[in-house]
Amino acid sequence: MTGEGWAQAAFKVRVDEVLHRVVGEEADRFAAIDASLAGVAEQLEASVARGKRLRAAFCYWGWRAVGQPDSDALVRAAASMELVHAAAVVHDDLIDDSPLRHGRPTAHVALRRAVSASDADTAARSLAMLVGDLLMALAGQLFAGCGLPSAYLARARPLWSVMARELIAGECLEILRTGAGPDTAAALKVIRYKTAKYTVEHPLLIGGALAGAGARLREGYSAYGLPLGEAFQLRDDLLGLFGDPEDTGKANADDLRGHRPTALLAETWRLAGDEDRELLRGLLGRPDLDAEGLDVVRATMRRLGAPDRVEDMIAARVAEALAALHDLAVPERAGTALTVLAHSASARLS
Repeated sequence: MTGEGWAQAAFKVRVDEVLHRVVGEEADRFAAIDASLAGVAEQLEASVARGKRLRAAFCYWGWRAVGQPDSDALVRAAASMELVHAAAVVHDDLIDDSPLRHGRPTAHVALRRAVSASDADTAARSLAMLVGDLLMALAGQLFAGCGLPSAYLARARPLWSVMARELIAGECLEILRTGAGPDTAAALKVIRYKTAKYTVEHPLLIGGALAGAGARLREGYSAYGLPLGEAFQLRDDLLGLFGDPEDTGKANADDLRGHRPTALLAETWRLAGDEDRELLRGLLGRPDLDAEGLDVVRATMRRLGAPDRVEDMIAARVAEALAALHDLAVPERAGTALTVLAHSASARLS
């Protein structure tokens, strides 16, 4: 990024450079301990190979919206948000037993080739859990060593505990709600804590805290960030079932096979009559759900209008976020960037 302009692609390059260097160096140090760790180190690097870097961008503009200038140290701090995300993804894929991410085998699947134990699946899952743990530790290390003054870091450090607590609470809620009766309010609570807060709200608040944002601006960040984060995950749920796997890089049937508490499924259930509910009971949660069964669920959802209902929920939340942004007194370039990011987060194919 040069001057005062905002170019998402250029910012992504800057974040990628930080992530690939930091994680690459850590992977080298890790593999140097013993040659057998090479496969684990490889997955450490693979975890940050791809990504939109939205969380880093929200942290960056949380800083800039206070009036602070561009800063390489801040970009490093913002990049730590992506390591939190990488850790969450490894753990989430492990919990959900998802086979694909970005079109490539997930960590616990890829690590099967690194083990020779008789129960390769269990060993690989254990290794993946530890990769996620190491990524989270590395996130804190990058943040603490980003180069910003210690007084700035002290303002933001308490938010890390909140972010970790709420992220883990959201993951626990999803596990506890999996297989339960579909409920839209419960699904939205899972969305809020598992994804929305650490995707938009917390990165904004951390960037703002680093910059010394006042209470009014911090409240505005939450008013913008929380509904937008929910819109992001609602879009993800729609893409998970109706998106093109070539674009999403994920398996379409994951949420249905796992009977996960998504708003899309909850809205389908709410709109369904007894006959449709009986049909859904026979398909949801089946690990052997095939393409034909998947098509039946999709057709049922479309006929009931559930995807349209979720689209309405997304649109309402984006409008709420943009209205909150409009009420904030932030520099024009920051307002423009946050508007662009709102559309990037909610209207996407992957």
